[in-house]
Amino acid sequence: MRLADKSVFISGAGGGMGRLAAQVFAREGARIVAFDITEDGLRGTVASIEGEGGGIVAVTGDVSVAADVERAVAEGVRAFGKLHVLYNNAGIFPDEDGSIVDMDEAVYQRVLDVNLKGVSLCCKYGIPRLTEAGGGSVINVASFVALMGCTVPQDAYTASKGAVISLTRSLAVQYGPKGVRVNAICPGPILTPLLESLFPTEEERLKRLNRIPLGRFGRAEDVVYAALYLASDESSWTTGTTFVVDGGISVNYF
Repeated sequence: MRLADKSVFISGAGGGMGRLAAQVFAREGARIVAFDITEDGLRGTVASIEGEGGGIVAVTGDVSVAADVERAVAEGVRAFGKLHVLYNNAGIFPDEDGSIVDMDEAVYQRVLDVNLKGVSLCCKYGIPRLTEAGGGSVINVASFVALMGCTVPQDAYTASKGAVISLTRSLAVQYGPKGVRVNAICPGPILTPLLESLFPTEEERLKRLNRIPLGRFGRAEDVVYAALYLASDESSWTTGTTFVVDGGISVNYF
């Protein structure tokens, strides 16, 4: 098993990509510290992992609140003794996020609070635990929109994810000597009901797909399996990277 004897903290574990990561990592031998703002979602994640015999502790809280994050990390260490991996997956992309010229300031602030401050707080309280364990891996979820412009503005989201990449590089330099690897995953467009709703016609859908050299939108598992590599000892000489998982869209000029 690729994550045997490792304890993994996953934010945003109550559904979607976070739940899938918890399930995949547990099957690879990891013990999961699942953190999410939604209690009902966490119940579903816990049930799916315990049903397969995996070890998991669930903590409800807000990644943008320092006391909540500190408590979640502490509960995970109390349950499993050590922490080896931080998977900073939690993030939001509200419908109101558009051009900075028109966006309400409260929307902008909330996106940065969750997407950037949330990652920062998880690192603040989690990285010292990784160093106590002799090292480990931090995986920050950024986005391909942090690497290139977008004709459909999402300026708060874009700004937050760009900052996550810069923070990742800084932390990689700081904590590499202590055995902590820090990397960012930049997913491309992942197929969700929300994404599908943006393309009301087949013509619109094909227009977007033509920009992706591999000819399809991403799936959650495409990102989670990249995270699995970064969580495992297979990536023991990989740090400070921007791991782009986007089907090639960011290298397609036309």
